[in-house]
Amino acid sequence: MIKENKNTTNTAKIANLAKELVNLTVTEVNELTIILKKDYGLEYNHDNQNNQNITETDPINQEQKKENIKYNMILKSSGTSKLAVVKLIKEITGRGLKDSKELVDSVPTTIKESLNKEEAELLKKKFEDIGAEIELIN
Repeated sequence: MIKENKNTTNTAKIANLAKELVNLTVTEVNELTIILKKDYGLEYNHDNQNNQNITETDPINQEQKKENIKYNMILKSSGTSKLAVVKLIKEITGRGLKDSKELVDSVPTTIKESLNKEEAELLKKKFEDIGAEIELIN
């Protein structure tokens, strides 16, 4: 019973400390960092190899990195159906017919930028379905 009360007390103290830390201003965080470094020898080492290895090999972190990658869509060739490619470019970019045709005429050219993986793959498939050659660059 005594241990439970002591654990409850420690948990409450830690919860209160966490609340205080979360509510610190930037200036207060900087002051805390100085105190921890000066008085206790504690330092944040962002180059810590052990921490870096954990995050680099962590499957969840790897998946998040993949999801955050942005792709640029490059038209390499319009294939046999140039008109269909012009129409699709017009549809997905919102450009006018003339601008869309100029993009097709100036291959290789960037069609869209900063696409997430899902959108890039979906658009690439649409272009490939009509015979165009697309390259995704991250």
